[in-house]
Amino acid sequence: MSQLVLQTDFPDLKLAGRGKVRDIYDLGDALLIVTTDRISAFDVIMNEGIPDKGYVLTQISAFWFRQMEDIIPNHIISTEVKDFPAECRKYADVLEGRSMLVKKATPLPAECIVRGYISGSGWKDYKATGAICGIKLPAGLVESDKLEEPIFTPSTKAELGTHDENISFDRMVELVGRETAEKVRDITIAIYKRARDIADTKGIIIADTKFEYGIYNGELIIIDECMTPDSSRFWPKESYRPGGPQPSFDKQFLRDYLETLDWNKTAPAPPLPDEIVRKTAEKYMEALVKLTGKGK
Repeated sequence: MSQLVLQTDFPDLKLAGRGKVRDIYDLGDALLIVTTDRISAFDVIMNEGIPDKGYVLTQISAFWFRQMEDIIPNHIISTEVKDFPAECRKYADVLEGRSMLVKKATPLPAECIVRGYISGSGWKDYKATGAICGIKLPAGLVESDKLEEPIFTPSTKAELGTHDENISFDRMVELVGRETAEKVRDITIAIYKRARDIADTKGIIIADTKFEYGIYNGELIIIDECMTPDSSRFWPKESYRPGGPQPSFDKQFLRDYLETLDWNKTAPAPPLPDEIVRKTAEKYMEALVKLTGKGK
């Protein structure tokens, strides 16, 4: 197991920002994205890291980006430290396997969520209204049911420490314009359908996932991460039974543990027992091995 990376500090590089999981450095005409081992739940960053999590997320994203290049270009310039600018290479021991040199795109102001199954906030929405993000669904669905067709349910991109909010497609049109909104919706569903079929052959159900897009040289590209256990619900196909929550290869395991605590889901985060950290790390690594056939 490699060193735990909770935060990076590269004095020679210009830090552009820290997200919940990623540290981003501005290299002038490109960005360096370093995926740390931080983990967040309910938009709160936990104090403990998950060993090898940054490696897993980077490798899974690279795997999926390659699979989707004919549907939409992505932001990756390279994931190999030897290709990075010279000023980055001195930090190779930290960067190896968990970093990407990427194009500097202007992000769209919305997260693009696609749901193929009814779970999480979608299930809560459906129980309350019979719809998800205003999309009416058939009556009588149960938790974790497969939807006849995947649905596109965008959300706002919240600032750190606040919650994303589901929005209607019409609101997305207001934010980015109709042409871009329709293009993003169609691409999101196309990527999801292909990934769902690939994952199915590997024993994984992708219940839902979210993407981010940006504009680079006037062209729409996919950015950030791609169908990782942080941005998706991965369920084991062999144990899938609609009618309740499913076991998972993602951070739902951590969320489920946190739900058992007397915690109000705001910072500071509660301490995580070693067992929860270890099991979460195992689930992430299992997702990587199942999808790509390669661990670490």
